[in-house]
Amino acid sequence: MFVVSVTVFVNPDRIGEFVEATLNNARNTRHEPGNVRFDVLQSNDDRSRFLLYEVYRGEQDFQAHQETEHYLRWRETVADWMAQRRDGIKYTSLFPDDADW
Repeated sequence: MFVVSVTVFVNPDRIGEFVEATLNNARNTRHEPGNVRFDVLQSNDDRSRFLLYEVYRGEQDFQAHQETEHYLRWRETVADWMAQRRDGIKYTSLFPDDADW
């Protein structure tokens, strides 16, 4: 499995709009054949801090995701709402393995 963890800090006055746009992207992503999971998390300590946890069957599925209409719309929509550049880290899942999904 290919995992992407993205940390996003959002301008406080745009949090509601960011959540709406991000949930739309996440829900559409879950319909992609290569997507296994898409979690949208908001920090309890800092309401402007979000973690997007995305799991794909393979890196090519993530790359295909980045070409979808809903992702491109999300990226364009939220770009000016971020307090700083988003930080994405890519991982290879060791457990659970592919058979568990």
